[in-house]
Amino acid sequence: MADKSSEALVTVARMYYVQSETMDAIAHHLGVSRSTVSRLLKEAREQGLVRVQIVDPARPVGRMADLFHRNFGIRAHIVQVRPGSSGIFRLDQVARTAAELLGETVSDGDTVGVAWGTTVSAVATHLRPRDLTGVTVIGLNGGANHQTTGLPYVGSILHRFADAFRGQEQLLALPAFFDDPATKEAMWREQSTRHILHVRDSCRVALFGIGGLNSELQSHVYASNYLTEGDIQTLRDQGVVGDVCTVMLRENGTYRDLEINQRATGMTPAELQRIPRRICVVSGLAKAPAVLGALRAGVATDLVIDQETARTVLTRLKPNIRLS
Repeated sequence: MADKSSEALVTVARMYYVQSETMDAIAHHLGVSRSTVSRLLKEAREQGLVRVQIVDPARPVGRMADLFHRNFGIRAHIVQVRPGSSGIFRLDQVARTAAELLGETVSDGDTVGVAWGTTVSAVATHLRPRDLTGVTVIGLNGGANHQTTGLPYVGSILHRFADAFRGQEQLLALPAFFDDPATKEAMWREQSTRHILHVRDSCRVALFGIGGLNSELQSHVYASNYLTEGDIQTLRDQGVVGDVCTVMLRENGTYRDLEINQRATGMTPAELQRIPRRICVVSGLAKAPAVLGALRAGVATDLVIDQETARTVLTRLKPNIRLS
C-alpha cells in the first residue's frame, strides 16, 4: 500500500467518494495511517482520477440539474456549449463528457451494456483506455435489419468500448425487430439466446442514447433500413416520439401497448431499471419530447445533456418555468 500506484489511488478514492467511508475507516481497512489516506486522496485529485463538481442551484445550470433531480430523481450532467453551435459540435461535447463519466464508473469485473446508435458511436470516439480486468461489454439490443446485417456497425461500437476497458465484447446477434412476435418468443426460449440474455441482465452499468423520431441529426434506427416509411407513419399515428434501445416510447412514457415493442429485442424501460447505473446521453433540441418520454419511463439514473437541450426539455415539461 506504500506505493502510490493508480490502482491504490483509485481504491482509496472509490472508498471515500463513492462508498462514503471516513478516512479513519479507510486507514483501518487498509492498514495505513490517516495521513497516508489523506495524501492518496490529494494525489488522486491532482492526477485527475477524481473530479469534484459543485452544483449551485442559484445558477442556471445548477437550477436545471436540480429540476431534473426533483422531477425525475436523476443526476443531470449538463454540458455548457456556446449558443448557436452546430448540432454536430453539441453532440461531440456531450459525448466527451459521457465518455469521461463512463470511464469513472466502470470497475474491474463489470458487465457494461451498450446500445448502438449515433450518440453512443460518438461517445466511443472519446473513450480513454483504462487498465481493467474482467470487463464484459454486451449489446443491449439486436442490430440486424431486413436489408443488411447491421452487425458490423454494432460490433465495431462494442469493440471500441471493450478495447478501452481491456475487456471482451458479446454481440447480441439478433435483429433489432423480429417480423412476428411469435418468432421472438421462440428465440427467447433457445438455450443460446437465454445465455446471452442472462449476461445482459447481469449488467451493472448501461450506456445508451435516445432516438428521436424527428431529430435534426437523424437517429440510426430511423435512417438505416430498420423501419419502413409505413412503420414510421404508424408510429407517428400512435403518438411515438422516439426510442431507447429500439423500444419505442410516447412522450408520456408509455410503451407496453405498442405492437412494435412486442417484436423489439432491446431492453425495455422496466428491464433497464434493474441495472444499478444507467447513463443516458442525449443532444438535440428536437429530441425534447423523446427525452421526456424516456425520463418518465424511468430509464436513467444519470442524464448527460447539453444546456440548450436541457432548457428545451424543462420548458416543455413546465412551460412557465423560470430557468435564469
